[in-house]
Amino acid sequence: MNNQRWLSISFLTFFFTWGVFTPYWTGWLTIEKGLSVKDASIVMGAGMIARSFSTFLIFPYLTARTSYIRVMKWMTVLSLLLVVLYIPDSSFIVLFVITVLFSAFYPIILPAVESGASVLMQKERVHYGKSRSFGSFGYTIALLLVGSATAIWNEQAILYMMIAGLAVAVIFYSRPAPAVLQSIPDKKDSRNRKIGLKTLFAAKGFRIIMILAILLQGAHASYYNYGFLFLDDLDVNGFYIGIILNIAILFEIFFFVQADRFLSDMRISTMFLIAAIGSTMRWVLIFLFPTAFVFIATQLLHAASFGIAHYAFIQYISNKLPNSQIAAAQGFYAAFAMSLSTAILTFPAGYLYEISPGTAFLGMTVCSIPAIFIVLATRKKLAY
Repeated sequence: MNNQRWLSISFLTFFFTWGVFTPYWTGWLTIEKGLSVKDASIVMGAGMIARSFSTFLIFPYLTARTSYIRVMKWMTVLSLLLVVLYIPDSSFIVLFVITVLFSAFYPIILPAVESGASVLMQKERVHYGKSRSFGSFGYTIALLLVGSATAIWNEQAILYMMIAGLAVAVIFYSRPAPAVLQSIPDKKDSRNRKIGLKTLFAAKGFRIIMILAILLQGAHASYYNYGFLFLDDLDVNGFYIGIILNIAILFEIFFFVQADRFLSDMRISTMFLIAAIGSTMRWVLIFLFPTAFVFIATQLLHAASFGIAHYAFIQYISNKLPNSQIAAAQGFYAAFAMSLSTAILTFPAGYLYEISPGTAFLGMTVCSIPAIFIVLATRKKLAY
């Protein structure tokens, strides 16, 4: 299996499970486990906080001492063992503990795969967008299968889909991987990665890039946690909810397939500006017009609010940072942009949702609007 194909299947395998966990887990906790929206928000928010600390502290620690592929493999094994613990009926405290532990280990797989992609981009010249589109495709398959399974059976199917997905991931990550991802860091590499972590914030533009990534990825908190519930409250059938959520991913796939071709020469600041404007439009429209039709229409903007923001960050670390700083940068991104910001916003979003579902989405503009002004204020000075 060549490097490009391995990376594509790696993204496909992981994001299938991500497509089960991210959009459905809060809904599964409320519908199948009987938690209130507020209690489910507390559980998921605590899990995201655990995720931010693990990706910030544990992930760089592991990658300084072992290979990327071993991190992927053993974190997947631990995740599978933990998710099985959800099967018995459990109290709030037990669900809380399981979710915190699961959220501490499972999301580490993502920065490991993304860091591996950045290394393969630098050393093997693989195309990121082409392989990342397979991740979006895996996410799409998960949404369709979960939507169909819950319509035919019930929400308990969500848990068994997650178990099956992680089992397949364990098998895949146990197979041979590209040589560059199998290498264990020697003392010099470990020292360079530690130095890279310390000097990362001295890299030109990194602080602003991180702030923008944190704001724009955090702005998806209401969508990831309550998108399924929002459509369910609108009395949309479970099967059609899966299709509706898939629309965003289909446009994400199209974006990543074409991203290397059309955006590789675009300024990073311009990409972030487009993402911030698209994000703001998306949440305002859902608030103003709380209907299934408008929600479907705003799914098209996912390619901007998530896709372009994510691609901009990947382009920055791949083109502007040395290899010794990539794992640290991915750890910061996974911890703060993909985890902590979403975790923090999950708590107020849960309270806003109980007041008015649309208000929970409007509240996300507290991140997207400042991002617009930050880009406009810094792009000339930092020339990014």
